[in-house]
Amino acid sequence: MTAALHGIRVVEIGSIGPGPHTALMLANLGADVVRVDRPVPGVEMVPPDVDDVLRNRRTVLADLKSDDDREQLLALIEQADVLLEGFRPGVTERLGIGPDVCLDRNPRLVYARITGWGQDGPLSHVAGHDINYLALSGALNCLGQPGMPPQPPLNLLADYGGGSMLAVQGILAALLERERSGAGQVVDIAMLDGVATLMALHWNLLDNNEWSPTPGENTTDGGAPFYHTYACADGRYIAVGAVEAPFYAAVLDGLGLPSDLRATQMDRSTWPTLKQHFADLFATRTRDEWEAVFDGTDACVSPVLSPDEAAAHPHLVDRKTIETHWGRRQPAPAPRFSRSHPAAPTAPGNRIDLGDAVETWSPQRTEHVAESVRR
Repeated sequence: MTAALHGIRVVEIGSIGPGPHTALMLANLGADVVRVDRPVPGVEMVPPDVDDVLRNRRTVLADLKSDDDREQLLALIEQADVLLEGFRPGVTERLGIGPDVCLDRNPRLVYARITGWGQDGPLSHVAGHDINYLALSGALNCLGQPGMPPQPPLNLLADYGGGSMLAVQGILAALLERERSGAGQVVDIAMLDGVATLMALHWNLLDNNEWSPTPGENTTDGGAPFYHTYACADGRYIAVGAVEAPFYAAVLDGLGLPSDLRATQMDRSTWPTLKQHFADLFATRTRDEWEAVFDGTDACVSPVLSPDEAAAHPHLVDRKTIETHWGRRQPAPAPRFSRSHPAAPTAPGNRIDLGDAVETWSPQRTEHVAESVRR
């Protein structure tokens, strides 16, 4: 069996954040990814040879200000299905590998551009990071408790949720459309836009007067007693997410509370008092004791695990959600397919010469194009 993206070739221009994460997901699904790094290292949170976000691809070094390296890179791009870059708008144009140049050399190319603010607009050339895109989108204001500063959820929401996930969607959609039109195109992925799409429900709730603009007063932002985290006797935490009435009834039962409280579940005036009551009860037992109380129920009560604990949890172990390769833990490819299983991963740090990368792809080009025409 072959992986779902077998035969798709991706040139990843080295970057940080959502760019390498996008390339990782494409590579996990079988795409042949060649990462192009500068000869002089840029920002590195982890050395490249042990950075498992860079697994499953080969890496070449190229000085994009060098005519020879740029020409070799364009020869590689001629053979590619996707080019992925994460510079500010206009940078690749100045380097001579902008969309016009690349699409002229390869009209079927999907040219994916990931930025924070987008390719146009007043802020398009301004620097930013995940927290800035969250702030301007309105999402960060919703993440926190009353009287406390908003708390960014790592860099998961804008970099990855609004960036790399949107990039994968856009790339796959453009590849699918190319099979109908025969032509590539530019995909403009803005993390700001991506966060906005993730906020679709909350915009709707806000405009229907079902959402308070004050954080910590709503159903799913920690305002409700049935959607909150509570400290246990051992200082660890339990998470409650019992939104639906039957699940809430199971929470009340597990806590030993009267069932008639079900009638006031959505009465926000009762939430502060009931949340304190829940907090007092959860503080009487350890986290693991509460996990045992709710085990096997539909109360939607879960222990808040550390990453080490999560990796050892029976459910994650059974599904092999966290794998160990080269002595390092890392998430398994997702989603999963009934037939198109990914191959065993290859370690990061697989560096080859730029010319060798061109030669590796060139003989396959005719066969790949012929197969596309047959489809």
